[in-house]
Amino acid sequence: MLDKNQIAQRIAKEVKDGYYVNLGIGIPTLVANFVRDDISVEFQSENGILGMGPFPYEGEEDPDLINAGKQTITALPGASFFDSAMSFGMIRGQHVDLTILGAMEVSQNGDIANWKIPGKMVKGMGGAMDLVASAENIIVAMMHTNRAGESKLLKECTLPLTGVACVKKIVSNLAVMEIRDGKFHLLERAPGVSVEEIQQATEGDLVVEGDIPEMKF
Repeated sequence: MLDKNQIAQRIAKEVKDGYYVNLGIGIPTLVANFVRDDISVEFQSENGILGMGPFPYEGEEDPDLINAGKQTITALPGASFFDSAMSFGMIRGQHVDLTILGAMEVSQNGDIANWKIPGKMVKGMGGAMDLVASAENIIVAMMHTNRAGESKLLKECTLPLTGVACVKKIVSNLAVMEIRDGKFHLLERAPGVSVEEIQQATEGDLVVEGDIPEMKF
């Protein structure tokens, strides 16, 4: 079973040379720490930065440099800063190659719910709606089950939706899955986790074809 850093480390393998990448709040923000040194990647944050680097070391934080989740970040040489209108113009104009988001629920149709739990106070949807409406390549980083042990990978989402039929791939603490033809397709399993455990933790339809390899980092 993976921890949050290992989920981010596995997702970092999906980041290709020359990509422009948007990182959502939560686990996705950790991905910048694990991207290979031999490729060039531009991380974008919708609050207005292109060229976001990894988190700063303790004592080196700059309170004026933050990501969309209000966390302090670093800026790589050549980074650009701009207003939110330009940032969302970049997102809506489909100039982002990969979007990495957290989620509370994902359906087997690729629907995502990641902004609201009814009855709990929220600050708003933020940039998530624009990202899921505009991005063509969305990877979700999430825990496979909730704290009660109930699946978060469902036939249909029960929480208010952020986007419909938009998620392409999921990396959870148990597995890597792709969404195709209205079903979850198991690609990889976390070290020490069996296919049976993943099946039991997945409420939606899960397709298992052949021997499923363990993840490699």
